[in-house]
Amino acid sequence: MADTKSTTASKYFIPLENNPEVMTSLLHNLGLSKSLAFSDVYSIDEPDLLAIVPRPSYALLLVFPVNETHAKFRQEEDKDVQPYEGHGEGEEVLWFKQTIRNACGLMGVLHGASNGETRDHVESNSSLDKLLKEAIQLKPAARADLLYNSNALETAHKSAAVKGDTSAPAAEDEVELHYVCFIKSKKNNLFEMDGSRKGPISRGKLEPDDDVLSEKALDLGPRAFLKREKEAGGGDLRFSLISLGKTFD
Repeated sequence: MADTKSTTASKYFIPLENNPEVMTSLLHNLGLSKSLAFSDVYSIDEPDLLAIVPRPSYALLLVFPVNETHAKFRQEEDKDVQPYEGHGEGEEVLWFKQTIRNACGLMGVLHGASNGETRDHVESNSSLDKLLKEAIQLKPAARADLLYNSNALETAHKSAAVKGDTSAPAAEDEVELHYVCFIKSKKNNLFEMDGSRKGPISRGKLEPDDDVLSEKALDLGPRAFLKREKEAGGGDLRFSLISLGKTFD
């Protein structure tokens, strides 16, 4: 949700609440199979609470307050990185650059739906299917324009933004929260997907049987993030996490 220096757009979206029902409705409206849905993750350390999350988990959507610790880390990590220019059928992951303000929640769910095993659950000829087929052939700048100008995406987002447990802020409001998505590629690599960065970020290799809620994925992803915040001292450890997986019977 929070704006970044890389976001140069004049279009604003109403920020999305990190609520499983909100995010699920958005993806279902776009064309993700109703066999998949988001669920709350109440703990990343307590086995009993992790056990109630449907598995396998195909994507994790993490929302957190943007603060100085995070800003410094991403600046240091990105300083020597060239902007990502991947495209085409051979691309390991499909990454979208964010150019719509307050749309990082939308970027997160798109990254979750566009990659790994989840992409196999996109319904044929749906708005999402058509969007992804067109996006695959484009470089990131053209992909960003595709999203920016998509009426189907804007309509689905508006419908989802008015749902949730809290009143939606205005589209132009400054929001201090930001979303990132963790996904597992079909080559068994864990990626952090953030449309405000320079490209997809590989966080390490997973085993074929690991999902994104496995111990290794949690250590490479959300736990590593929270550890940085804690070690920096005074960091704001508020966060919310939802998982994309199979629906309950």
